[in-house]
Amino acid sequence: MTMGLPIIGLNDGAGARIQEGVAGLNAYGGIFHRNAKASGVVPQISVILGPCAGGAVYSPALTDFIVMVKDSSHMFITGPDVVKTVTGEDVTLEELGGAMTHATKSGVAHFVLPDERAALDEVRYLLSFLPSNNLEEPPRILTGDDANRLCEELRDLLPSSPNQPYDMKKVIAAVVDGGDYMEVHATWAQQITCGFARIDGHTIGLISNQPQILAGVLDIDSSEKAARFVRTCDAFNVPIVTFVDVPGFMPGVDQEYGGIIRHGAKLLYAFCEATVPRISIITRKAYGGAYVVMNSKSIGADLAYAWPTAELAVMGSSGAVEIVYRRELVNSDDPETTRKQLIEEYEERYANPYIAAERGFIDDVIDPADTRRILSRSLDLLRGKHEELPKRKHGNVPL
Repeated sequence: MTMGLPIIGLNDGAGARIQEGVAGLNAYGGIFHRNAKASGVVPQISVILGPCAGGAVYSPALTDFIVMVKDSSHMFITGPDVVKTVTGEDVTLEELGGAMTHATKSGVAHFVLPDERAALDEVRYLLSFLPSNNLEEPPRILTGDDANRLCEELRDLLPSSPNQPYDMKKVIAAVVDGGDYMEVHATWAQQITCGFARIDGHTIGLISNQPQILAGVLDIDSSEKAARFVRTCDAFNVPIVTFVDVPGFMPGVDQEYGGIIRHGAKLLYAFCEATVPRISIITRKAYGGAYVVMNSKSIGADLAYAWPTAELAVMGSSGAVEIVYRRELVNSDDPETTRKQLIEEYEERYANPYIAAERGFIDDVIDPADTRRILSRSLDLLRGKHEELPKRKHGNVPL
């Protein structure tokens, strides 16, 4: 921390040594305390190269990124034997705390690699996107990719029907330098994709809805995943770009009981608190509260753009018509024809991006092919951004 250098932890240990008693636990506490103090000051990366059990898991848990190795690294608070004794559940080491368990179910692991060499290479690759400390800018690495290059393939990428999925990663690959995108938490909460890339050699953090998975809806896991990534980018001076195609928050009893309100608020809070340059691009759907939460201008995005295909509204046209024009539909002699006409009228009057642009909620409606060029120019414009924050000890994140 004194020298402003990243910390990389290589973890392979079975936990506290029982014979040492409280002295061992006290030593653990000293490490945890330093992890917390270093958080947001220097990047901290934990590589799990074997077992990481008991109290030992909390040092990696406090760091920025956790890298695990498939089939050979394990993380758990209590091992399979203790679990069976206490709860009666039979579970294998791999099922309980293996790399794929933490990469797909718990969200503990950010990256999973096939072997240790690949894991260490991944750490080097990750560090290429990050500054050495919070007072530096991320390194610039020029790739020779023209910042003003047109992305003509984006004009035909979106399906004709707004209900058909498409792969948002194709949009990202077309826009960023050399199509190089380092995805974080690639196999967890896949309806949102987060990762690092470069535009004109400068690092950016991308948070994008993924219409291919659950239509890109926000739920408990995806909100938490994106919130953590936003805060990581903000801590280390990485500008944030969002590609928005979100139909709303996931409905359902499980989501409500699980605290979707609280978890969705984490993402909202993360964006509101972020002071790095923030740019939003709406590609298609931007409905309701989820639109607001996904880095809208109303919560502090510096610049917001929309493709001509964007729909900004409280809800989808079909559902809105059923509510707003219920009486007209009931009294109509031909409800289906009336519904179609009302949907067209609603989309023309309320859902298109030009209405939002007229009111200043977005800065411009852009040709999809110009996305890279406009992003590059916008990032250059915002590079000197500086915000003076009110004095406070810290905010109260809705954890």
